[in-house]
Amino acid sequence: MRLLSARLIISLILGVTLVSLLSTYYEVRREKQGLRNELERRAELLGESLVGNVEPSLEKGSLKELERVVERFSNREHLAGVAVFNAKLEPIAASSGLPQGLQPQSIAVPQAITRNAKQSQFVHRASGSVHIYALPLHQQDQVVGELVIVHDASYINAQTTLVWRETFLRSLVQVVLIALITLLIIRWSIAGPIARAAQWMKGLRTGRVGALRAAMPDLDLLRPLAREMETLAESLTAARSAAEKEAQLRAAGESVWTPERLSVHVRGKLGNSRLFVVSNREPYSHIRRGNSVQAIVPASGLVTALQPVLCACDGTWVAHGGGDADLETVDGHDRLRVPPQEPKYTLRRVWLTKDEEEGYYYGFANEGLWPLCHIAHTRPMFRVSDWEHYAKANVKFAKAVLEEMAGIEEPVLLVQDYHFGLLPRLVKKARPDARVAIFWHIPWPNPETFGICPWQRELLEGLLGADLIAFHIQSHCTNFLQTVDRTLESRIDWDHFAVNREEHRTAVKPFPISVDFPATAHTQPERNAYLERVELLQECGVEAVFLGVGVDRVDYTKGIMERFLAIERLLEKYPVYREKFTFVQIGAPSRTHIKRYHDFFADVQAESERINWRFQTGKWKPIIFLNRQHSHGEIERYYRTADVCLVTSLHDGMNLVAKEFVAARDDEQGVLILSRFTGAARELRDAVLVNPYDIERTAEAIRYALEMEPEQRTARMQRLRKVVKEQNIYRWAANLIGDLCEVRLDSPSALRVANEAAAATFPPEALQR
Repeated sequence: MRLLSARLIISLILGVTLVSLLSTYYEVRREKQGLRNELERRAELLGESLVGNVEPSLEKGSLKELERVVERFSNREHLAGVAVFNAKLEPIAASSGLPQGLQPQSIAVPQAITRNAKQSQFVHRASGSVHIYALPLHQQDQVVGELVIVHDASYINAQTTLVWRETFLRSLVQVVLIALITLLIIRWSIAGPIARAAQWMKGLRTGRVGALRAAMPDLDLLRPLAREMETLAESLTAARSAAEKEAQLRAAGESVWTPERLSVHVRGKLGNSRLFVVSNREPYSHIRRGNSVQAIVPASGLVTALQPVLCACDGTWVAHGGGDADLETVDGHDRLRVPPQEPKYTLRRVWLTKDEEEGYYYGFANEGLWPLCHIAHTRPMFRVSDWEHYAKANVKFAKAVLEEMAGIEEPVLLVQDYHFGLLPRLVKKARPDARVAIFWHIPWPNPETFGICPWQRELLEGLLGADLIAFHIQSHCTNFLQTVDRTLESRIDWDHFAVNREEHRTAVKPFPISVDFPATAHTQPERNAYLERVELLQECGVEAVFLGVGVDRVDYTKGIMERFLAIERLLEKYPVYREKFTFVQIGAPSRTHIKRYHDFFADVQAESERINWRFQTGKWKPIIFLNRQHSHGEIERYYRTADVCLVTSLHDGMNLVAKEFVAARDDEQGVLILSRFTGAARELRDAVLVNPYDIERTAEAIRYALEMEPEQRTARMQRLRKVVKEQNIYRWAANLIGDLCEVRLDSPSALRVANEAAAATFPPEALQR
């Protein structure tokens, strides 16, 4: 730091000195030129005055009168003398004050006579500089001589020397002041923050808790360095936390899965291969905010689970580029490295036209398959144009996957959800050496229901291209196998839950997805939790004693209307909860340009307003409908303080809200009311299970939860948290990818058959379309 300060000060001194010298040089030149111009002007004025007196005297031939004239004008400031010459440059008259070195003959200017024009010149002599000004004298328009005026110009040099001296002293003072100020700036603005940053880094290195919680010191002058320090600190903190967590788990004899353990596990399973993931939603989306582009991470359990794996094995995630600035951030091959702060894997974006997105995603996937697979009594819509877009989109994604797989031996592909029912077969036919799995996140209905789909055969054939098909629960696996058994010619291995078709075997297994369980509890005193609840209610503009919460997309499968009716019935049957119980429904608008969703959103708003109109009094109302997107941090505040969380889905593959609520309750309080039609109900058996269609019993369940004894609440929540902790998102990913990596590839003869089938049923030109 001292060396840096010395170099900085010396550089500033040299810079200031150079600038001062250049500035002084131009200032002296300007001053000197100004004094010269002023002297020439005075000589010109004096000459014009003298000519009017000299010419008449010269015409008369009166030398004495000429002498008197030149003497009379010789006492002017800086005037050295005046002389009159005839046409032959012979002196006629001269002032007596001419310096000794300036004799009349030496100051004659022939050009004034020969050119008949005024002449001005500065002459440097040993005794000093002089200015000579000569004017021609006329008689009857004839030049008969000249008048010469001599000024002492040495004062000009004296004046410029004074300017140089004053400038030097001023520069010296400036240099001293700048050096002092620079030292102070370095001390206050650089040395101090760097010293604090060094202490902060030392605290991180030594693991002091205070340093870990402290904010990064302000280093505005060194912002790039500060960003790198922040990244380094985050990595160091994460590594220390992971090591401590692993040590605690080993000491406790527990086998909880962590991101680090998952990374090591998957690296061992993959060996020299690579992992590829396909999903509709991308892990990072770039959107434009004003003049800048920001990377947004969507709230997704899938990103939480799979990002550590992709980072560990330098994998590739293929997804639809839906951000308005996504195209600006990719390279020529539609790729970019992520995460932005510390790139470790590749994101490959696939582009869809508006018509393709409308038909593939909103049409066939969400107006067709979504209501078909959820038993929510909403009629699915199947249109030929939507199916065609769905098939084309699957081909587009398959083409991108195969391009990314080029050159990789025995790649591992994990396909996500019902948007890609055809993709497993497309990829497997082109790359029989690939291990392919698809996780179907939504329920699979019974064979009769799925038979409604006009393209059920094509979807089943596409799915059976995978080596592993995964659902949340066993009953969905059973429904799928029954559907295959009734639709396709195949052999079902019920003992091992597998399908054998066209010399290819597909395993069908349940892998219940979960959430990340917080590594460290942030338990606060009960008083603080109570105050946070009061604060939340105040923000909502109500006063209440009990708080309930529901978190859902506004979707007809989530049982929001049934939930509101149960709250209405609770207030009818038990008036004691009026003005005491408030339910906050966090409802993120979803797919609102689909008419069924748009109408349902309006129905939910109308129902909440109807119930509020019926019961609302003063500063209390029973239902608060927050119909906007909320961050995970905002939602977690409600999770931590709610007395009861209602998950009343009419049908759900899993429903992670139930597990998020449990994971957030490190105070071991709160009651989960859970629909028995969710996949989560199979695991979370200590929740209060309800049939959401039974409004009366759901209302009773709310009352039971609010009046439950604290000891029972705690015991239930402890058991729930144990399940979520042990069966967390990382265990789900480890089990799914581990089973996929252990899939035995088809025999060489089967691969030849598959290659021949691929050439016949899925020629290369299909991928080019």
